[in-house]
Amino acid sequence: MDLDAVTKHSALHAKPNGLILQYGTAGFRMKAEHLDHVMFRMGLLAALRSKQTKSTIGVMVTASHNPEEDNGVKLVDPLGEMLAPSWEEHATCLANAEEEDMQSVLMDISEKAAVDLQQDAFVVIGRDTRPSSQKLSQSVIDGVTVLGGQFHDYGLLTTPQLHYMVYCRNTNGQYGKATIEGYYQKLSKAFVELTKQAFCTGDEDRSLKVDCANGIGALKLREMEHYFSQELSVQLFNDGTKGKLNHLCGADFVKSHQKPPQGMEMKSNERCCSFDGDADRIVYYYHDADGHFHLIDGDKIATLISSFLKELLLEIGESLNIGVVQTAYANGSSTRYLKEVMKVPVYCTKTGVKHLHHKAQEFDIGVYFEANGHGTVLFSKAAEKKIRELAKELEDKKRKAAEMLENVIDLFNQAAGDAISDMLVIEAILALKGLTVQQWDALYTDLPNRQLKVKVADRQLISTTDAERQAVTPPGLQEAINDLVKKYKLSRAFVRPSGTEDIVRVYAEADSQESADSLAYEVSVAVFQLAGGVGESPKPGL
Repeated sequence: MDLDAVTKHSALHAKPNGLILQYGTAGFRMKAEHLDHVMFRMGLLAALRSKQTKSTIGVMVTASHNPEEDNGVKLVDPLGEMLAPSWEEHATCLANAEEEDMQSVLMDISEKAAVDLQQDAFVVIGRDTRPSSQKLSQSVIDGVTVLGGQFHDYGLLTTPQLHYMVYCRNTNGQYGKATIEGYYQKLSKAFVELTKQAFCTGDEDRSLKVDCANGIGALKLREMEHYFSQELSVQLFNDGTKGKLNHLCGADFVKSHQKPPQGMEMKSNERCCSFDGDADRIVYYYHDADGHFHLIDGDKIATLISSFLKELLLEIGESLNIGVVQTAYANGSSTRYLKEVMKVPVYCTKTGVKHLHHKAQEFDIGVYFEANGHGTVLFSKAAEKKIRELAKELEDKKRKAAEMLENVIDLFNQAAGDAISDMLVIEAILALKGLTVQQWDALYTDLPNRQLKVKVADRQLISTTDAERQAVTPPGLQEAINDLVKKYKLSRAFVRPSGTEDIVRVYAEADSQESADSLAYEVSVAVFQLAGGVGESPKPGL
Protein backbone atom coordinates (compact mmCIF):
# COMPACT_ATOMS: atom_id res chain seq x y z
CA MET A 1 0.00 0.00 0.00
CA ASP A 2 1.53 3.28 -1.12
CA LEU A 3 0.70 5.36 1.95
CA ASP A 4 2.33 8.51 0.59
CA ALA A 5 0.08 8.37 -2.49
CA VAL A 6 -2.94 7.92 -0.18
CA THR A 7 -1.92 11.00 1.83
CA LYS A 8 -1.39 13.06 -1.32
CA HIS A 9 -4.77 12.11 -2.83
CA SER A 10 -6.58 12.41 0.49
CA ALA A 11 -5.52 16.07 0.71
CA LEU A 12 -7.44 16.65 -2.55
CA HIS A 13 -10.57 15.28 -0.82
CA ALA A 14 -10.11 17.07 2.50
CA LYS A 15 -12.40 16.37 5.44
CA PRO A 16 -14.34 19.40 6.79
CA ASN A 17 -13.46 20.19 10.42
CA GLY A 18 -15.63 18.81 13.18
CA LEU A 19 -17.75 16.52 10.99
CA ILE A 20 -18.61 13.24 12.77
CA LEU A 21 -20.48 10.57 10.81
CA GLN A 22 -21.95 7.14 11.54
CA TYR A 23 -22.31 4.34 8.96
CA GLY A 24 -25.83 2.93 9.42
CA THR A 25 -28.31 0.71 7.57
CA ALA A 26 -28.46 3.30 4.78
CA GLY A 27 -24.68 3.83 4.73
CA PHE A 28 -23.71 7.51 5.03
CA ARG A 29 -26.23 10.23 4.11
CA MET A 30 -26.09 14.01 4.35
CA LYS A 31 -25.93 17.22 2.30
CA ALA A 32 -24.01 16.42 -0.89
CA GLU A 33 -21.46 19.24 -0.47
CA HIS A 34 -20.03 17.58 2.69
CA LEU A 35 -19.47 14.15 1.16
CA ASP A 36 -16.42 14.37 -1.09
CA HIS A 37 -13.95 13.07 1.52
CA VAL A 38 -16.36 10.29 2.52
CA MET A 39 -16.62 9.08 -1.08
CA PHE A 40 -12.84 8.98 -1.53
CA ARG A 41 -12.47 7.07 1.73
CA MET A 42 -15.24 4.60 0.86
CA GLY A 43 -13.35 3.93 -2.38
CA LEU A 44 -10.32 3.05 -0.22
CA LEU A 45 -12.45 0.88 2.06
CA ALA A 46 -14.13 -0.95 -0.85
CA ALA A 47 -10.69 -1.81 -2.25
CA LEU A 48 -9.60 -3.20 1.15
CA ARG A 49 -12.85 -5.19 1.52
CA SER A 50 -12.35 -6.58 -1.99
CA LYS A 51 -8.80 -7.66 -1.17
CA GLN A 52 -9.97 -9.27 2.07
CA THR A 53 -12.89 -11.22 0.54
CA LYS A 54 -11.09 -11.88 -2.81
CA SER A 55 -14.40 -10.77 -4.37
CA THR A 56 -16.00 -7.90 -6.25
CA ILE A 57 -17.43 -5.24 -3.91
CA GLY A 58 -20.06 -2.64 -4.90
CA VAL A 59 -20.27 1.06 -4.06
CA MET A 60 -23.61 2.81 -4.62
CA VAL A 61 -23.83 6.60 -4.65
CA THR A 62 -27.39 7.49 -3.62
CA ALA A 63 -29.47 8.98 -0.81
CA SER A 64 -32.57 6.96 -1.76
CA HIS A 65 -35.77 8.79 -0.69
CA ASN A 66 -33.94 11.83 0.77
CA PRO A 67 -34.27 15.29 -0.86
CA GLU A 68 -32.33 15.98 -4.09
CA GLU A 69 -29.69 18.15 -2.39
CA ASP A 70 -28.63 15.23 -0.15
CA ASN A 71 -26.47 12.33 -1.23
CA GLY A 72 -24.99 9.23 0.32
CA VAL A 73 -22.96 6.09 -0.18
CA LYS A 74 -23.28 2.45 0.77
CA LEU A 75 -21.09 -0.58 0.15
CA VAL A 76 -22.38 -3.89 -1.18
CA ASP A 77 -20.83 -7.15 0.04
CA PRO A 78 -19.98 -10.16 -2.22
CA LEU A 79 -23.41 -11.83 -2.42
CA GLY A 80 -25.25 -8.57 -2.92
CA GLU A 81 -25.90 -8.19 0.79
CA MET A 82 -25.31 -5.21 3.05
CA LEU A 83 -21.87 -4.52 4.45
CA ALA A 84 -20.82 -6.79 7.35
CA PRO A 85 -21.27 -5.09 10.78
CA SER A 86 -17.53 -5.18 11.62
CA TRP A 87 -16.84 -3.32 8.38
CA GLU A 88 -19.55 -0.76 9.18
CA GLU A 89 -17.34 0.12 12.17
CA HIS A 90 -14.27 0.37 9.89
CA ALA A 91 -16.29 2.67 7.58
CA THR A 92 -17.21 4.96 10.49
CA CYS A 93 -13.59 5.02 11.72
CA LEU A 94 -12.19 5.83 8.29
CA ALA A 95 -14.81 8.52 7.50
CA ASN A 96 -14.06 10.31 10.78
CA ALA A 97 -10.24 10.05 10.70
CA GLU A 98 -8.31 13.33 10.65
CA GLU A 99 -5.99 13.80 7.65
CA GLU A 100 -2.83 13.17 9.68
CA ASP A 101 -4.28 9.85 10.99
CA MET A 102 -5.32 8.42 7.61
CA GLN A 103 -2.25 6.20 7.21
CA SER A 104 -2.47 4.68 10.68
CA VAL A 105 -6.25 4.09 10.43
CA LEU A 106 -5.85 2.30 7.08
CA MET A 107 -3.06 0.13 8.49
CA ASP A 108 -5.14 -0.57 11.58
CA ILE A 109 -8.14 -1.73 9.49
CA SER A 110 -5.86 -3.88 7.31
CA GLU A 111 -4.37 -5.57 10.38
CA LYS A 112 -7.66 -6.06 12.26
CA ALA A 113 -9.37 -7.53 9.19
CA ALA A 114 -6.29 -9.53 8.07
CA VAL A 115 -6.28 -7.92 4.62
CA ASP A 116 -3.68 -9.27 2.17
CA LEU A 117 -2.53 -6.00 0.63
CA GLN A 118 -0.90 -7.83 -2.30
CA GLN A 119 -4.28 -9.29 -3.32
CA ASP A 120 -6.04 -7.77 -6.37
CA ALA A 121 -9.10 -5.59 -5.77
CA PHE A 122 -12.15 -5.10 -8.00
CA VAL A 123 -14.93 -2.61 -7.26
CA VAL A 124 -18.12 -1.84 -9.23
CA ILE A 125 -19.80 1.54 -8.90
CA GLY A 126 -23.34 2.77 -9.56
CA ARG A 127 -25.05 6.09 -9.00
CA ASP A 128 -28.51 7.67 -9.00
CA THR A 129 -29.66 10.73 -10.97
CA ARG A 130 -28.87 13.44 -8.38
CA PRO A 131 -26.89 16.37 -9.84
CA SER A 132 -24.08 15.66 -7.34
CA SER A 133 -23.77 11.91 -8.00
CA GLN A 134 -21.40 11.89 -10.98
CA LYS A 135 -18.70 13.99 -9.30
CA LEU A 136 -19.02 12.02 -6.06
CA SER A 137 -18.69 8.68 -7.84
CA GLN A 138 -15.45 9.99 -9.39
CA SER A 139 -14.17 10.54 -5.83
CA VAL A 140 -14.96 6.87 -5.08
CA ILE A 141 -12.94 5.86 -8.16
CA ASP A 142 -10.01 7.98 -6.94
CA GLY A 143 -10.05 6.01 -3.67
CA VAL A 144 -10.18 2.62 -5.39
CA THR A 145 -7.37 3.37 -7.85
CA VAL A 146 -4.95 4.90 -5.32
CA LEU A 147 -4.86 1.47 -3.65
CA GLY A 148 -4.20 -0.17 -7.01
CA GLY A 149 -7.76 -1.47 -7.37
CA GLN A 150 -9.51 -2.13 -10.68
CA PHE A 151 -13.05 -0.85 -11.16
CA HIS A 152 -16.05 -0.90 -13.47
CA ASP A 153 -18.29 2.18 -13.45
CA TYR A 154 -21.84 1.16 -14.40
CA GLY A 155 -22.94 4.80 -14.32
CA LEU A 156 -26.67 5.27 -13.73
CA LEU A 157 -28.26 2.30 -11.95
CA THR A 158 -30.99 1.66 -9.41
CA THR A 159 -29.57 0.52 -6.06
CA PRO A 160 -30.99 -3.04 -6.47
CA GLN A 161 -29.39 -3.27 -9.94
CA LEU A 162 -25.96 -2.65 -8.40
CA HIS A 163 -26.64 -5.38 -5.80
CA TYR A 164 -27.58 -7.68 -8.71
CA MET A 165 -24.33 -6.88 -10.59
CA VAL A 166 -22.21 -7.67 -7.52
CA TYR A 167 -24.05 -10.97 -6.94
CA CYS A 168 -23.67 -11.99 -10.61
CA ARG A 169 -19.95 -11.21 -10.69
CA ASN A 170 -19.25 -13.21 -7.54
CA THR A 171 -21.20 -16.30 -8.69
CA ASN A 172 -19.45 -16.47 -12.09
CA GLY A 173 -22.65 -15.61 -13.93
CA GLN A 174 -24.68 -18.43 -12.33
CA TYR A 175 -27.13 -15.93 -10.86
CA GLY A 176 -27.33 -13.96 -14.12
CA LYS A 177 -25.31 -11.83 -16.54
CA ALA A 178 -23.65 -8.84 -14.87
CA THR A 179 -24.93 -6.33 -17.44
CA ILE A 180 -27.98 -4.09 -17.51
CA GLU A 181 -29.31 -6.14 -20.45
CA GLY A 182 -28.71 -9.31 -18.44
CA TYR A 183 -30.85 -7.87 -15.63
CA TYR A 184 -33.66 -6.82 -18.00
CA GLN A 185 -33.67 -10.15 -19.80
CA LYS A 186 -33.60 -12.32 -16.67
CA LEU A 187 -36.53 -10.54 -14.99
CA SER A 188 -38.58 -10.05 -18.17
CA LYS A 189 -38.24 -13.67 -19.30
CA ALA A 190 -39.45 -14.91 -15.90
CA PHE A 191 -42.34 -12.42 -15.94
CA VAL A 192 -43.45 -13.33 -19.46
CA GLU A 193 -43.25 -17.07 -18.66
CA LEU A 194 -45.20 -16.63 -15.43
CA THR A 195 -48.00 -14.52 -16.95
CA LYS A 196 -48.46 -17.03 -19.81
CA GLN A 197 -50.41 -19.10 -17.28
CA ALA A 198 -52.89 -16.26 -16.67
CA PHE A 199 -56.37 -16.86 -18.04
CA CYS A 200 -56.73 -13.76 -20.15
CA THR A 201 -60.19 -13.02 -21.44
CA GLY A 202 -58.70 -11.12 -24.37
CA ASP A 203 -60.22 -7.78 -23.39
CA GLU A 204 -58.28 -7.70 -20.09
CA ASP A 205 -56.19 -4.52 -20.18
CA ARG A 206 -53.11 -5.04 -18.05
CA SER A 207 -52.00 -1.49 -17.47
CA LEU A 208 -50.35 0.18 -14.51
CA LYS A 209 -49.54 3.78 -13.63
CA VAL A 210 -46.09 4.18 -12.08
CA ASP A 211 -44.83 7.22 -10.14
CA CYS A 212 -41.02 7.09 -10.49
CA ALA A 213 -40.25 9.79 -7.87
CA ASN A 214 -38.39 11.80 -10.57
CA GLY A 215 -35.57 9.32 -10.04
CA ILE A 216 -33.48 6.58 -11.63
CA GLY A 217 -36.45 4.16 -11.69
CA ALA A 218 -37.95 6.11 -14.61
CA LEU A 219 -34.84 5.77 -16.79
CA LYS A 220 -34.47 2.06 -16.12
CA LEU A 221 -38.15 1.17 -16.45
CA ARG A 222 -38.28 3.05 -19.76
CA GLU A 223 -35.27 1.06 -21.03
CA MET A 224 -36.85 -2.18 -19.87
CA GLU A 225 -40.53 -1.85 -20.77
CA HIS A 226 -40.25 -3.10 -24.37
CA TYR A 227 -39.17 -6.51 -23.01
CA PHE A 228 -42.63 -7.11 -21.49
CA SER A 229 -44.90 -4.56 -23.20
CA GLN A 230 -47.20 -7.31 -24.62
CA GLU A 231 -47.99 -8.53 -21.10
CA LEU A 232 -48.08 -5.23 -19.21
CA SER A 233 -48.39 -1.62 -20.25
CA VAL A 234 -46.73 0.83 -17.85
CA GLN A 235 -47.50 4.55 -17.87
CA LEU A 236 -44.72 6.56 -16.21
CA PHE A 237 -45.30 9.71 -14.12
CA ASN A 238 -42.75 11.93 -12.35
CA ASP A 239 -40.16 10.62 -14.77
CA GLY A 240 -37.54 13.27 -14.01
CA THR A 241 -38.20 15.47 -17.04
CA LYS A 242 -39.80 18.24 -14.94
CA GLY A 243 -39.98 17.78 -11.17
CA LYS A 244 -37.40 17.43 -8.40
CA LEU A 245 -36.31 14.06 -7.07
CA ASN A 246 -38.63 12.78 -4.28
CA HIS A 247 -40.41 16.17 -4.06
CA LEU A 248 -44.14 15.61 -3.38
CA CYS A 249 -43.84 12.19 -5.02
CA GLY A 250 -42.34 8.74 -4.53
CA ALA A 251 -43.15 5.80 -2.24
CA ASP A 252 -42.06 7.53 0.95
CA PHE A 253 -44.22 10.60 0.29
CA VAL A 254 -47.30 8.49 -0.59
CA LYS A 255 -46.90 6.23 2.46
CA SER A 256 -46.29 9.00 4.99
CA HIS A 257 -48.89 11.47 3.63
CA GLN A 258 -51.47 8.81 2.69
CA LYS A 259 -52.25 10.58 -0.56
CA PRO A 260 -51.32 10.27 -4.26
CA PRO A 261 -48.19 11.93 -5.62
CA GLN A 262 -48.36 15.23 -7.44
CA GLY A 263 -48.52 14.97 -11.20
CA MET A 264 -50.49 11.72 -11.46
CA GLU A 265 -54.04 11.65 -12.84
CA MET A 266 -55.97 8.87 -11.10
CA LYS A 267 -59.32 7.51 -12.28
CA SER A 268 -61.35 5.43 -9.83
CA ASN A 269 -60.16 1.84 -9.26
CA GLU A 270 -57.04 2.22 -11.44
CA ARG A 271 -53.96 0.37 -10.21
CA CYS A 272 -51.14 2.78 -9.38
CA CYS A 273 -47.78 2.37 -7.68
CA SER A 274 -44.85 4.52 -6.55
CA PHE A 275 -41.12 3.78 -6.44
CA ASP A 276 -38.75 5.69 -4.18
CA GLY A 277 -35.76 7.71 -5.46
CA ASP A 278 -33.40 4.76 -5.99
CA ALA A 279 -36.14 2.20 -6.82
CA ASP A 280 -35.73 -0.16 -3.87
CA ARG A 281 -39.20 0.48 -2.37
CA ILE A 282 -42.68 0.17 -3.83
CA VAL A 283 -46.21 0.87 -2.60
CA TYR A 284 -49.51 0.46 -4.48
CA TYR A 285 -52.69 2.54 -4.16
CA TYR A 286 -56.00 3.46 -5.84
CA HIS A 287 -59.01 5.75 -5.54
CA ASP A 288 -62.33 4.00 -4.93
CA ALA A 289 -65.58 5.01 -6.65
CA ASP A 290 -66.26 7.55 -3.88
CA GLY A 291 -62.87 9.18 -4.41
CA HIS A 292 -61.32 7.78 -1.21
CA PHE A 293 -57.61 7.04 -1.33
CA HIS A 294 -56.49 3.49 -0.44
CA LEU A 295 -52.83 2.65 0.26
CA ILE A 296 -51.54 -0.90 -0.22
CA ASP A 297 -48.28 -1.02 1.70
CA GLY A 298 -45.51 -3.56 2.29
CA ASP A 299 -47.66 -5.61 4.70
CA LYS A 300 -50.30 -6.26 2.02
CA ILE A 301 -47.60 -6.92 -0.59
CA ALA A 302 -46.05 -9.58 1.69
CA THR A 303 -49.51 -11.08 2.27
CA LEU A 304 -50.31 -11.34 -1.44
CA ILE A 305 -46.93 -12.89 -2.28
CA SER A 306 -46.73 -15.34 0.63
CA SER A 307 -50.34 -16.52 0.07
CA PHE A 308 -49.52 -17.20 -3.60
CA LEU A 309 -46.32 -19.09 -2.73
CA LYS A 310 -48.15 -21.16 -0.09
CA GLU A 311 -50.82 -22.15 -2.66
CA LEU A 312 -48.15 -23.26 -5.16
CA LEU A 313 -46.36 -25.33 -2.49
CA LEU A 314 -49.66 -27.02 -1.56
CA GLU A 315 -50.27 -27.74 -5.26
CA ILE A 316 -46.94 -29.53 -5.71
CA GLY A 317 -47.25 -31.27 -2.33
CA GLU A 318 -43.88 -30.01 -1.08
CA SER A 319 -43.36 -29.25 2.58
CA LEU A 320 -40.76 -26.49 2.17
CA ASN A 321 -40.99 -24.17 5.15
CA ILE A 322 -42.13 -20.65 4.36
CA GLY A 323 -41.90 -17.76 6.84
CA VAL A 324 -42.94 -14.12 6.75
CA VAL A 325 -40.70 -11.67 8.61
CA GLN A 326 -42.14 -8.38 9.86
CA THR A 327 -41.17 -5.59 12.25
CA ALA A 328 -43.22 -4.18 15.13
CA TYR A 329 -44.57 -1.59 12.65
CA ALA A 330 -46.48 -4.24 10.66
CA ASN A 331 -50.23 -3.71 11.02
CA GLY A 332 -51.78 -6.14 13.51
CA SER A 333 -54.44 -7.13 10.95
CA SER A 334 -51.78 -8.37 8.52
CA THR A 335 -50.13 -10.51 11.21
CA ARG A 336 -53.51 -11.94 12.24
CA TYR A 337 -54.53 -12.70 8.62
CA LEU A 338 -51.25 -14.46 7.80
CA LYS A 339 -51.28 -16.56 10.97
CA GLU A 340 -54.97 -17.39 11.26
CA VAL A 341 -56.30 -17.41 7.68
CA MET A 342 -53.28 -18.33 5.56
CA LYS A 343 -51.63 -20.45 8.31
CA VAL A 344 -48.25 -18.95 7.43
CA PRO A 345 -45.75 -18.53 10.29
CA VAL A 346 -44.89 -14.89 11.07
CA TYR A 347 -41.75 -13.69 12.85
CA CYS A 348 -40.91 -10.25 14.19
CA THR A 349 -37.44 -8.66 14.15
CA LYS A 350 -35.96 -5.31 15.07
CA THR A 351 -36.53 -2.47 12.59
CA GLY A 352 -34.02 -2.31 9.73
CA VAL A 353 -33.59 -4.28 6.52
CA LYS A 354 -30.50 -6.14 7.70
CA HIS A 355 -32.45 -7.73 10.59
CA LEU A 356 -35.31 -8.79 8.29
CA HIS A 357 -32.95 -10.13 5.62
CA HIS A 358 -30.96 -12.11 8.18
CA LYS A 359 -34.08 -13.74 9.68
CA ALA A 360 -35.54 -14.52 6.23
CA GLN A 361 -32.41 -16.55 5.43
CA GLU A 362 -33.43 -19.08 8.10
CA PHE A 363 -36.30 -20.45 5.96
CA ASP A 364 -36.55 -22.48 2.75
CA ILE A 365 -38.58 -19.50 1.51
CA GLY A 366 -38.34 -16.27 3.51
CA VAL A 367 -40.66 -13.36 2.67
CA TYR A 368 -39.88 -9.95 4.15
CA PHE A 369 -41.34 -6.52 3.52
CA GLU A 370 -41.22 -3.46 5.70
CA ALA A 371 -44.48 -1.49 5.80
CA ASN A 372 -42.68 1.20 3.73
CA GLY A 373 -42.55 -1.19 0.74
CA HIS A 374 -38.94 -2.36 0.95
CA GLY A 375 -38.58 -6.11 0.69
CA THR A 376 -38.07 -9.28 -1.32
CA VAL A 377 -38.30 -13.09 -1.13
CA LEU A 378 -35.27 -15.27 -0.42
CA PHE A 379 -35.08 -18.90 -1.53
CA SER A 380 -32.50 -21.15 0.13
CA LYS A 381 -30.10 -22.95 -2.23
CA ALA A 382 -31.69 -26.30 -1.23
CA ALA A 383 -35.24 -25.01 -1.90
CA GLU A 384 -34.23 -23.57 -5.28
CA LYS A 385 -32.56 -26.88 -6.28
CA LYS A 386 -35.63 -28.89 -5.19
CA ILE A 387 -38.08 -26.62 -7.07
CA ARG A 388 -36.00 -26.74 -10.28
CA GLU A 389 -35.87 -30.55 -10.08
CA LEU A 390 -39.63 -30.79 -9.53
CA ALA A 391 -40.28 -28.54 -12.55
CA LYS A 392 -38.62 -31.26 -14.67
CA GLU A 393 -40.02 -34.36 -12.91
CA LEU A 394 -43.67 -33.63 -12.06
CA GLU A 395 -46.60 -33.92 -14.44
CA ASP A 396 -49.64 -31.86 -15.40
CA LYS A 397 -50.95 -29.37 -12.79
CA LYS A 398 -48.16 -30.12 -10.32
CA ARG A 399 -45.52 -29.50 -12.95
CA LYS A 400 -47.19 -26.23 -13.89
CA ALA A 401 -47.08 -25.09 -10.25
CA ALA A 402 -43.39 -26.04 -9.95
CA GLU A 403 -42.59 -24.16 -13.18
CA MET A 404 -44.40 -21.10 -11.81
CA LEU A 405 -42.34 -21.30 -8.61
CA GLU A 406 -39.20 -21.54 -10.75
CA ASN A 407 -40.21 -18.33 -12.56
CA VAL A 408 -40.87 -16.60 -9.23
CA ILE A 409 -37.32 -17.52 -8.12
CA ASP A 410 -35.91 -15.90 -11.28
CA LEU A 411 -38.18 -12.88 -11.01
CA PHE A 412 -37.17 -11.86 -7.49
CA ASN A 413 -33.94 -9.91 -7.04
CA GLN A 414 -32.71 -12.01 -4.12
CA ALA A 415 -29.79 -9.68 -3.51
CA ALA A 416 -31.98 -6.78 -2.38
CA GLY A 417 -35.45 -5.27 -2.22
CA ASP A 418 -36.15 -4.12 -5.79
CA ALA A 419 -39.16 -2.02 -6.82
CA ILE A 420 -39.04 -3.14 -10.48
CA SER A 421 -38.77 -6.83 -9.61
CA ASP A 422 -41.45 -6.58 -6.88
CA MET A 423 -43.78 -4.73 -9.29
CA LEU A 424 -43.48 -7.51 -11.90
CA VAL A 425 -44.14 -10.23 -9.28
CA ILE A 426 -47.22 -8.38 -7.99
CA GLU A 427 -48.56 -7.80 -11.50
CA ALA A 428 -48.04 -11.47 -12.41
CA ILE A 429 -49.84 -12.69 -9.25
CA LEU A 430 -52.80 -10.31 -9.76
CA ALA A 431 -53.12 -11.52 -13.38
CA LEU A 432 -52.82 -15.20 -12.44
CA LYS A 433 -55.37 -14.97 -9.64
CA GLY A 434 -57.66 -12.64 -11.61
CA LEU A 435 -57.64 -10.15 -8.72
CA THR A 436 -58.52 -6.48 -9.03
CA VAL A 437 -56.67 -3.96 -6.88
CA GLN A 438 -59.81 -3.60 -4.70
CA GLN A 439 -60.04 -7.38 -4.14
CA TRP A 440 -56.38 -7.45 -3.12
CA ASP A 441 -56.98 -4.55 -0.73
CA ALA A 442 -59.99 -6.35 0.76
CA LEU A 443 -57.96 -9.40 1.94
CA TYR A 444 -58.03 -7.74 5.36
CA THR A 445 -58.74 -4.28 6.80
CA ASP A 446 -55.87 -2.43 8.43
CA LEU A 447 -56.32 -1.44 12.05
CA PRO A 448 -56.25 2.36 12.41
CA ASN A 449 -52.86 3.51 13.71
CA ARG A 450 -50.89 6.61 14.59
CA GLN A 451 -47.17 7.32 14.78
CA LEU A 452 -45.76 10.21 16.84
CA LYS A 453 -42.31 11.48 17.86
CA VAL A 454 -41.22 12.75 21.28
CA LYS A 455 -38.06 14.86 21.72
CA VAL A 456 -35.87 13.67 24.60
CA ALA A 457 -32.58 14.85 26.15
CA ASP A 458 -30.91 11.46 25.62
CA ARG A 459 -32.41 8.70 23.48
CA GLN A 460 -30.10 6.14 25.11
CA LEU A 461 -32.25 6.25 28.26
CA ILE A 462 -34.70 4.03 26.38
CA SER A 463 -33.77 0.41 25.73
CA THR A 464 -36.07 -2.27 24.31
CA THR A 465 -36.42 -6.04 23.97
CA ASP A 466 -38.71 -8.53 22.14
CA ALA A 467 -37.96 -7.06 18.69
CA GLU A 468 -38.47 -3.52 20.05
CA ARG A 469 -42.01 -4.28 21.24
CA GLN A 470 -41.22 -3.96 24.99
CA ALA A 471 -39.38 -1.12 26.77
CA VAL A 472 -36.82 -2.31 29.36
CA THR A 473 -35.72 1.14 30.57
CA PRO A 474 -36.54 3.65 31.95
CA PRO A 475 -38.24 1.84 34.86
CA GLY A 476 -42.02 2.08 34.88
CA LEU A 477 -42.43 3.01 31.20
CA GLN A 478 -43.54 -0.43 29.96
CA GLU A 479 -45.96 -0.78 32.89
CA ALA A 480 -47.44 2.62 32.01
CA ILE A 481 -47.84 1.56 28.33
CA ASN A 482 -49.48 -1.74 29.40
CA ASP A 483 -52.02 0.12 31.53
CA LEU A 484 -52.86 2.54 28.70
CA VAL A 485 -53.26 -0.26 26.14
CA LYS A 486 -55.83 -2.01 28.38
CA LYS A 487 -58.20 0.96 27.93
CA TYR A 488 -58.73 0.35 24.19
CA LYS A 489 -60.02 -2.50 22.01
CA LEU A 490 -57.73 -4.44 19.61
CA SER A 491 -54.95 -2.15 20.74
CA ARG A 492 -51.19 -2.29 21.09
CA ALA A 493 -48.44 0.32 21.42
CA PHE A 494 -44.67 0.39 21.55
CA VAL A 495 -41.86 2.96 21.74
CA ARG A 496 -38.35 2.83 20.33
CA PRO A 497 -35.45 5.30 20.24
CA SER A 498 -34.41 6.74 16.86
CA GLY A 499 -31.12 5.41 15.55
CA THR A 500 -29.86 8.86 14.56
CA GLU A 501 -31.39 11.64 16.68
CA ASP A 502 -32.64 12.30 20.22
CA ILE A 503 -36.24 11.41 19.61
CA VAL A 504 -38.42 8.49 20.64
CA ARG A 505 -40.83 7.02 18.09
CA VAL A 506 -44.30 6.06 19.33
CA TYR A 507 -46.60 3.62 17.51
CA ALA A 508 -50.19 2.86 18.50
CA GLU A 509 -53.06 0.99 16.89
CA ALA A 510 -56.63 0.33 18.00
CA ASP A 511 -60.13 -0.46 16.71
CA SER A 512 -60.85 3.15 15.66
CA GLN A 513 -58.76 6.09 14.48
CA GLU A 514 -59.96 8.12 17.44
CA SER A 515 -58.74 5.43 19.87
CA ALA A 516 -55.41 5.00 18.03
CA ASP A 517 -54.82 8.79 18.16
CA SER A 518 -55.76 8.96 21.82
CA LEU A 519 -53.53 5.98 22.77
CA ALA A 520 -50.56 7.40 20.82
CA TYR A 521 -50.97 10.75 22.60
CA GLU A 522 -51.20 9.14 26.07
CA VAL A 523 -48.12 6.97 25.42
CA SER A 524 -46.24 10.09 24.20
CA VAL A 525 -47.04 11.85 27.49
CA ALA A 526 -45.75 8.81 29.41
CA VAL A 527 -42.51 8.89 27.38
CA PHE A 528 -42.15 12.64 27.93
CA GLN A 529 -42.59 12.29 31.70
CA LEU A 530 -40.56 9.11 32.30
CA ALA A 531 -37.83 9.35 29.66
CA GLY A 532 -36.65 12.95 29.94
CA GLY A 533 -38.77 14.77 27.38
CA VAL A 534 -37.57 18.22 26.29
CA GLY A 535 -39.43 21.23 24.92
CA GLU A 536 -43.21 21.34 24.96
CA SER A 537 -45.16 18.44 26.38
CA PRO A 538 -47.14 16.44 23.74
CA LYS A 539 -50.56 17.88 22.93
CA PRO A 540 -53.64 15.86 21.93
CA GLY A 541 -54.57 15.95 18.25
CA LEU A 542 -51.01 16.53 16.98
